[in-house]
Amino acid sequence: MGILSAQPAATPPNEESRLAVLQAPLAGLPGIGAVTAKRLREAVGGERLIDLLFHLPERYAARLRIESPTDAVPETDVILPAVIIGLRAARSRLGRPYVEVRAEAGGKRLTIRYLNGRLDWLGRQLPVGETRLFAGKIKAEPGGFTLLNPLSASLAEGLPQLEPVWPLVKDLRLSQVSRAMAAALPRLPALPEWLDPALLRREGWPDFAAALAAVQAPTAPPPTTARARLAYDEVLAGQLALGLVRRRVRTRPGRALVGDGRLRAAALAAFGHELTPAQAQAVREIDGDLTAPIRMLRLLQGDVGAGKTLVAILAMLRAVEAGCQAALMAPTELLARQHLRTLDRLCTPAGVRVELLAGSVKGAQRRRVLSGLASGAVQIVVGTHALFQEGVSFRDLGLAVVDEQHRFGVSQRLLLAEKGEAADMLVMTATPIPRTLLLTQWGEMAVSRLVGKPAGRQPITTTLHGLRQFDQVVAALGRAVARGARVYWVCPHVAESDMLDIAAAETRFAELAQHFPGRVGLAHGRLDPEAREQALQAFAKGTTQVLVATTVIEVGVDVPEATVMVVEHADRFGLSQLHQLRGRVGRGREASYCMLLYDEALGGVARERLLILKDTEDGFVIADADFRLRGAGELLGTRQSGLPVFRLGLAEAEAQDGLLHMANRDASLLLEKDPTLTGPRGQATRLLLDLFDRGGAMQTLRAG
Repeated sequence: MGILSAQPAATPPNEESRLAVLQAPLAGLPGIGAVTAKRLREAVGGERLIDLLFHLPERYAARLRIESPTDAVPETDVILPAVIIGLRAARSRLGRPYVEVRAEAGGKRLTIRYLNGRLDWLGRQLPVGETRLFAGKIKAEPGGFTLLNPLSASLAEGLPQLEPVWPLVKDLRLSQVSRAMAAALPRLPALPEWLDPALLRREGWPDFAAALAAVQAPTAPPPTTARARLAYDEVLAGQLALGLVRRRVRTRPGRALVGDGRLRAAALAAFGHELTPAQAQAVREIDGDLTAPIRMLRLLQGDVGAGKTLVAILAMLRAVEAGCQAALMAPTELLARQHLRTLDRLCTPAGVRVELLAGSVKGAQRRRVLSGLASGAVQIVVGTHALFQEGVSFRDLGLAVVDEQHRFGVSQRLLLAEKGEAADMLVMTATPIPRTLLLTQWGEMAVSRLVGKPAGRQPITTTLHGLRQFDQVVAALGRAVARGARVYWVCPHVAESDMLDIAAAETRFAELAQHFPGRVGLAHGRLDPEAREQALQAFAKGTTQVLVATTVIEVGVDVPEATVMVVEHADRFGLSQLHQLRGRVGRGREASYCMLLYDEALGGVARERLLILKDTEDGFVIADADFRLRGAGELLGTRQSGLPVFRLGLAEAEAQDGLLHMANRDASLLLEKDPTLTGPRGQATRLLLDLFDRGGAMQTLRAG
């Protein structure tokens, strides 16, 4: 079903037939049997013709045609004619089977070895006495030359001097992909041009079919314009899909939530500080959404310590002022309880009842909370995924807030929103999002961004230390503890790993406890929640001064007295994650420090990443740098589902980024002129959306 299926214009019959050709199964290609089709499906990630056509080469093998092995250039692919003299089965010294082919080329002895080759099959392919062409890298050895696992062909067939090298799976050969591609390319139907003619002229891009042919079946090194054209088609399809979703999302009927400000005033009085300019601006933007008769879907980005929780609380109080309920969902109970403490401090003076609903809330307490939600007596609830479970019903949920929203699936966010009648949704993240990802992962949302720090926050001095300086770091820690400082020590793993030679939280806790007896606590994800909470409370109260922890303290832990953060094996963390960890200090009025311990054998990119963190505290600058250096896949510390993975994307992140911003402008202009995509170019872009499987984007992105 196409993304525009609800729009007035239908896909013309000739376009449907074009799509049918491109969506035909690979098994229908001539010369492709069931076994090869299965391997192709594994390699290309689909079973359609278009999946094969979009399986781009990872590189190109350029081969030099020579007549004698003596003409070969070391480590260079060549094409060489040779006469087959004989074949035999053999085994290596390690017992590995191979087939040895004795041949002669240019009057020189040539030994060809096929690892795991089958003598009967190779005997039929390479008849004794026949001259064959071989392609590979030639190595000299005593008495002659060798080739390992070369490609071969008859003189009549020939071997290309420039050959695409596609990603393969087990038992799939390049020759099989090449044969399938040769059969698929002529089946590509004539397609209308969906790009703006002025853009094509300016960039010097070929049409879609010519670009595919240049990349998949080159007769010369493919021009960069061909790959750029294909990459742009893909990002344009994504931006058009998001633009269409954005238009639909922002016109969904909702209701106006208007308040009188009395609850907010009481909360701000309890807070005791003025809003920062960025907070005030975010509140105005959210209020504009809440008072509009359409449903809000807004992303609130707050850098570490920027005060996004306060903004979210003021939004929830506006919903309560309007006679509705509000819910705040956090990914962990630790973070939910931190929010509960803040909500209690600010909302209870305003007379607003706040409750917690999480896995640990059981028995009579759970029944009391559920009853309060159903009756409306509980006006604000904070919790984990337990909030959207069956059996939880609200009297009137007006606003759903989701914190650290990248840790929830789309369906989970949708389930929470559906607990209310046309509920508004505010999603928050303390992980600054690169501009590139804002155009892809969150492109359908309105965005509010908090920059700067609230009054009283101190700059954090960040220093780098090799692991060989461990003893000096512990000595410095001792001086800080003697002054009464509180210190976080973060380790990347809970227990010692046989696979990774890294310090673990439990081991480091035991060691530091010997240095500072009675002053060290331990908190990690495998601890019982009650024991972990006790460790955090002991640290917050000052009963312990050093807290050894894993990344459970990354968000939701607020101890203003903590002034030192030590991160062991900092090179193994994502930059944005390190920035989050560093943000646990610098929350009071004392000078704060972050000490990053790293492996001295760091590569250049890893060292550059840590130097960026040392030089700036701006989370948005750090996020953009992290994206540029490492790509989307590891941006948040671990691989995140839903981050943009471009099949036809460019290898250079900055070039891909440039195409994305260009496509964003292009899609916005097109949808302004032709919002239903019924004009000539609009009709062509409908086909583009289906080519790149964007037809189902509407349902997928409905939850934000």
